[in-house]
Amino acid sequence: MTADTRPRALVSMNTALDGYTERLFGHLPRADQRRWAQAYLQGLLTTPGKKSVRRLAASVTASPTASQSLQQFINASPWEWDPARLELLHWVEERHPVHAWTIGQAVLPKRGEHSVGVHRRFDPAAGRTVNGQLGLGLFLSLGGTSVPVDWRLMLPEAWTDDPDQRRRARIAPGIAHRPPEALILELVESVAAHTTTAHAPVVADLSRLTGAAALLGALARRGHDFLVSVPPTLTVRAAGLAPGRGDAGRAAGHESTAGDLARLGNTRHPYTAVLTGPAARAQPMRIQSGLVRVPGAETGTPATGCGAYRLFGERRPGPGRRGGPVWITNMTEHRMDDLLYLARQSTEAGRVLGTLAEDFGLLDFAGRSFPGWHHHMTLVSAAYAYKSVPSLRDRQTRPGLPAAYPAALGSRRSA
Repeated sequence: MTADTRPRALVSMNTALDGYTERLFGHLPRADQRRWAQAYLQGLLTTPGKKSVRRLAASVTASPTASQSLQQFINASPWEWDPARLELLHWVEERHPVHAWTIGQAVLPKRGEHSVGVHRRFDPAAGRTVNGQLGLGLFLSLGGTSVPVDWRLMLPEAWTDDPDQRRRARIAPGIAHRPPEALILELVESVAAHTTTAHAPVVADLSRLTGAAALLGALARRGHDFLVSVPPTLTVRAAGLAPGRGDAGRAAGHESTAGDLARLGNTRHPYTAVLTGPAARAQPMRIQSGLVRVPGAETGTPATGCGAYRLFGERRPGPGRRGGPVWITNMTEHRMDDLLYLARQSTEAGRVLGTLAEDFGLLDFAGRSFPGWHHHMTLVSAAYAYKSVPSLRDRQTRPGLPAAYPAALGSRRSA
């Protein structure tokens, strides 16, 4: 690549982004690949509006062939994304304590049927069924933001079982259809195998997944602390709830749904939260909590109290108020304040997904290949981390929490 066709950003790049790109993408075997990785990052950080490959290229160079080269780098160049994600994980961990490993679910709307993994799916955020992809991301929750460091794309059987679809999308032979629950477990196990810090609690919204019970058991058996929201219809059995207290009492072994037991519980925890917005004010919440066992998630590990989990739900007072999410955790000895703080990390990951869509091109990848999707998601994550994490370097705890909070909340198991 001659000097006049190289992206301007690669000629006059600031030293910090130079070093950051070299760390994350220094494993790429060719110098031109590393240059285009840096150009793509620079474009994601500086291009206003839609982040199409054409617009990204135009923002970093005047070369008429840059768009084609950048398209080739993202969609066709056979570079591995796992080493870059591993370096991103370590880069973030070096700069801020990690409070939770949070799972984010990104529904990526698509037109037509040719984008890899596209299918019809209900989008809770939109409140309707959309045509799109389902991306599952693992976010490091830092007490001020959440940073995605790894991704999985759900591939329906219509994609994995069709040889022509696989060939067109360049889906590798070893990749098969796996339900969202299996992909979530794969994400958790991957970061657990590579983290340089203590294992953080896993936080996930499983409220729309049919395999929630199996995932709870798999996480517990592998020694992970977790806090997950589950479908209100999930079958649970009361475990040690004190009988004789009217509707609030449930004898051990009584079978019910998670929603019903969260509504009744056997303990009442008054809790005051500050609502956000211009008229923010303190408002009491009633936490209903109890111990349960979950058929299909039984485990006898010490961490889960021989299979007993804590279930709780939030209810705000007042007429017409509905209950909030139903949560289940194996951290049965933790304070309710700690658990509620962790629950908020799921909301934070959702907010970050919105920022990634609005400002970092999460939804703007138009390529159809499986490697291209992973290349784009890796660079989007890297761009967001570069912009958001340095501002947190001096923030060791979440505002309002005691200095010892992250250490007290962290898992008992180290990497």
